Amino acid sequence: MSFNTLGLSAPLLKAVAEKGYDTPSPIQAKAIPVIMEGKDVMAAAQTGTGKTAAFTLPILELLSQSKRRVQANQARVLILTPTRELAAQIGESVTTYGKGLSLTSAVIFGGVNINPQMKRLRGGVDILVATPGRLLDLHRQNAIKFNRLEILVLDEADRMLDMGFINDIRKVLAFLPKERQNLMFSATFSSSINNLARGMFNNPVEISVTPPNSTVEIIDQCIYPVDKKQKPALLIQLIRDNKWGQTLVFSKTKHGANRLVGQLQKKGINAAAIHGNKSQSARTKALAEFKNGTVQILVATDIAARGLDIDLLPHVVNFDLPHVQEDYIHRIGRTGRAGASGEAISLVCADEFALLADIERLIKKILPRKSVEGFEPVHPLPESCLNTRPFRAKSPKKNTEGRTRRQGSRPNSRGPKKPSGDK
Repeated sequence: MSFNTLGLSAPLLKAVAEKGYDTPSPIQAKAIPVIMEGKDVMAAAQTGTGKTAAFTLPILELLSQSKRRVQANQARVLILTPTRELAAQIGESVTTYGKGLSLTSAVIFGGVNINPQMKRLRGGVDILVATPGRLLDLHRQNAIKFNRLEILVLDEADRMLDMGFINDIRKVLAFLPKERQNLMFSATFSSSINNLARGMFNNPVEISVTPPNSTVEIIDQCIYPVDKKQKPALLIQLIRDNKWGQTLVFSKTKHGANRLVGQLQKKGINAAAIHGNKSQSARTKALAEFKNGTVQILVATDIAARGLDIDLLPHVVNFDLPHVQEDYIHRIGRTGRAGASGEAISLVCADEFALLADIERLIKKILPRKSVEGFEPVHPLPESCLNTRPFRAKSPKKNTEGRTRRQGSRPNSRGPKKPSGDK
């Protein structure tokens, strides 16, 4: 099958060809025709499968065929996404694929001045990509309206619920017109996702291209048992011995990420951190320099676990294991994308054995262990024994990543605040 068989117009086919693609991925082959028929879609697809183009291309095609024109302070398509980085990347895809069409688009998210965004929306846009919090701010100020909305897309829906955006999403849904096409893309469909979808969709077509919570088979996964204090030195040794280039390293805390970057830089390794306490300009700069090769090692918290589109990323390192086992899959999904091979390495100390056991239970296999001479742990990591019992369903977690405490405020005095990964 080629893109020529999907019913896309010549300008879109040309844009796809210029990106170097000739064969659609499974999610694209299944979703594009259905979306172009105007049907509601619930699609389960992991990151790295081409899902952004799976909804971007047919949306551009539908808008270009329509005789409707955008009105002032209105949007014809709303794409909701959990993080600033993912919003920016979707916006880039809309611009890249739609460059041969007479359509307008805008990307809005928190962490930057709201006034330019308000000015951008005055004339209306065909496609609006937004994070939930900033969208609600703009709607409250009458900078954007949705009386003429035609299509709603919820991208990374499970991640939005994990980050605590469920109430924001419901507020957004409340002011949208009932007659619209709905598209939802998610790595998994939990009971919480299905509850959100109930009443929102009209006979949706369900598409799944990968089993829930499965890891990509072409990713080479292993662990290195090591004492906690020796992790930085071992990471430096691995980078040097294996001559690693572009490598994404996950830290469980923002302070830990900053500390690790400092340790790497002291050893002459060009590294940068990306997390919720960084300004939007700093996050954008770090990601851009990592993509162009200026930065060798990008140390990130789980704010970067999904949605970051980094071509041919060869290595992902779990400096700390995640506390939620599903996040392991999303982390290592940064490598092994679009059919390329990849390597996922975890540095595991004895205190993390329970987390390791949960991950191995989820992926249904024991991860192979490797060692480096001189880094054998004083506190041995117990041997794994695979637990095959299924997990109980969990309620959506409240992600505190990116939250900042206002000066003089009391923690938890008024309940949880919105994650500043959005605002």
